[in-house]
Amino acid sequence: MPLNIALFGNDSLPYFLVYYVLNTVSTWAFGVFLIAHDSSEPQAAQHKAFDWKKLPPPPLAGFLVALVFLLLEIPVPSFVHSALSYLGGVVTPLSLIYIGITLCDAGLRSIRFDRDTVAALLGRFVLAPVVMIALIILGKDYAPLPAMEAHTLIIQSAVPALAVLPILANEAKGDVEYATNVVTTSTLLFMAVIPLVDWLLRFV
Repeated sequence: MPLNIALFGNDSLPYFLVYYVLNTVSTWAFGVFLIAHDSSEPQAAQHKAFDWKKLPPPPLAGFLVALVFLLLEIPVPSFVHSALSYLGGVVTPLSLIYIGITLCDAGLRSIRFDRDTVAALLGRFVLAPVVMIALIILGKDYAPLPAMEAHTLIIQSAVPALAVLPILANEAKGDVEYATNVVTTSTLLFMAVIPLVDWLLRFV
């Protein structure tokens, strides 16, 4: 959000929230199950009875509950709102601390650009923005978007991998080092990618 406001101002906040909500829902409603399916545990353990307690994931459940409160205009006590705001505010910092711990255990030499990492980075920084731009261009005749909204969606489609990714991988008994590597490398490369994407916005 700070990046989006720095680039486009506060007027872009509603467009950012649209992308953020859809990204959050897709991550917790779909992404977590893909990560769990890629678990390193034996196949026999993966095909055990489905655990309905994990459906939906807590963040998605929280979002759905909040959506009900929002749509029905149910008042929330200020102390509850403040407590939940503080709780939500520590998610990304805690994720970054976890990434730092993982990097410390693995060593900085664990940061690498192997084939899988390069594929993930190309998907994040090339494929995702290209798909977003293509959808915006193809939709101009049917549902044209304001320039600021289009630019916001393109910028957000090229941001680094979610900081919470290593935690999701750890919970699913997946490859935590790979997830950490993707988050770290994408965050480092983003400093070079964002000026390029911002320059390309002039032609969209």
